[in-house]
Amino acid sequence: MNSPYINREIEGLLKTALQEAPVVAVTGPRQTGKSTLLRESLPGYAYVTLDDPLLRQQAIEDPLFFLGQFESKLIIDEFQYAPDLLHYIKIRVDENRRKKGQYVLTGSQQFVSTKGISESLAGRIILLELGAFSCKERARVNPVDSKTDFIQACLRGSFPELVTDPALNTQRWYGGYLQTYLERDIRTLYDIGSLREFERTLQLLAARCSQTLNLSTIARDIGVSVNTIKRWVSILEACRLIYLLPPYFKNIGSRIVKSPKVYFLDAGLACYLTGLESEAHLLNGPMAGALFENYCIQEAVKHSFAQGKQPRFCYLRTQNGFEVDFIAMRPDGKLFPAEFKLSQTPKTKMAAPLERFITQLEQGNSENGGLVSITDQSIPLTRNVTHLSIADFLNRL
Repeated sequence: MNSPYINREIEGLLKTALQEAPVVAVTGPRQTGKSTLLRESLPGYAYVTLDDPLLRQQAIEDPLFFLGQFESKLIIDEFQYAPDLLHYIKIRVDENRRKKGQYVLTGSQQFVSTKGISESLAGRIILLELGAFSCKERARVNPVDSKTDFIQACLRGSFPELVTDPALNTQRWYGGYLQTYLERDIRTLYDIGSLREFERTLQLLAARCSQTLNLSTIARDIGVSVNTIKRWVSILEACRLIYLLPPYFKNIGSRIVKSPKVYFLDAGLACYLTGLESEAHLLNGPMAGALFENYCIQEAVKHSFAQGKQPRFCYLRTQNGFEVDFIAMRPDGKLFPAEFKLSQTPKTKMAAPLERFITQLEQGNSENGGLVSITDQSIPLTRNVTHLSIADFLNRL
C-alpha cells in the first residue's frame, strides 16, 4: 500500500514557474521525491522516465520520434541519461516561445551543471531544486516538538520514503541508498578512481560535519592528494549531499579563517555514516552540538530552495577564536546572525558572540540576532538577541 502524498513547499513555486517559462527543471539528490511531486501536482502532464532502458535508447537514438509521441505538456524524468534531447526540445520550444510550461525535466544536480542545459535552453528554462523533507513537511506526516523533530531528523532522516514508512529499516535503507548513489551517479558520471577511498572520504566528512573543511588532513588520512579530495568534495557538493558554508570576511580582513565549513543536507545520512543509532548517543555524545548545528543549516538551505533562491549564508571565525555560527545576507543588505545551541535552557551568556557582532563588528548593518535551540518558545534573551525556535529561525531568513 502506497503512503499518502505529502504536499511539498515548492509546489506553489513550481506552478508559478510553469506560467513563466516554456521549460522547468526540478533537480535534487536521489529519493527526494521529484517524480512523486510532479506526478501528483501536475495531473495534466504526460509522464515518461528515462530509467526505462527502452525509452532511454529511443530518446538517445531517435529524439525527434521520441518527442513526437507526446504532446508538449510532458514530464521527462531522469533527463540526464539523454542530454542531447535538449537541442530538440529547444527546437520545439522555439516554434512557440509564448507557450509556457511545455516541458518539465527532472534529474540529478549534475545535469544542470553541464554547459549543455545553460547554453541550449538559456532564457527558456527555470531551475528549481528539491531536497529531502523539510521540518515543515515532516510535520505534515508526524507533528512533534522541536526536540523530537531534531532526533527524528538525525536517527530516521528526512528522505520521504523513510519519513512516511515507519516499517523501513533505516540502516538498510541508507546502505542501499549509498550503494546506488556510488554505483549509478558517481561511477557512471565521474572518473573518481577508488570507490572505497571515495566512500571513506564521505565517512570522514560526516565525522567532521559542522567543522572547518581541512583538505590536507583528509588527504593525509585517506592517502590521496589534496587535489583529489578537493575534486571529490566538489562532486559531493554538486550532488547536493553536502553543503559548504563560506566564511564571512567583510570588515574583518586577514584575521578570519578562510576555509568553508562542511554540512550534510541530510543529518540522517551523516549519522548513518558515523554509526550513530541511539538517542542517548545523539543527545549526549561528542557530536551532539555539531549535529544540531548541521540540522539547523540543512533546514535553512532547504528553506531557500523551496523559495527558489540560492542560499546566501556564511559564518564568521577569527584566528583569535571569535565565532558566529551563521550569518544570512538579506536582499536589503542587512545581516541576520544566529547561533545554534543544543539546549532547552538558553542562557544570556550564550548571546555574547551575537551581541559583539551586532554592536561592534557590524554596528548599524545587522539586524537583531537569534539564538536557536531545541525549545519551541521564542522569547527575548538580551537587548539585541532573541531566543528562537527552529520554525521562527526559518521565518527570519
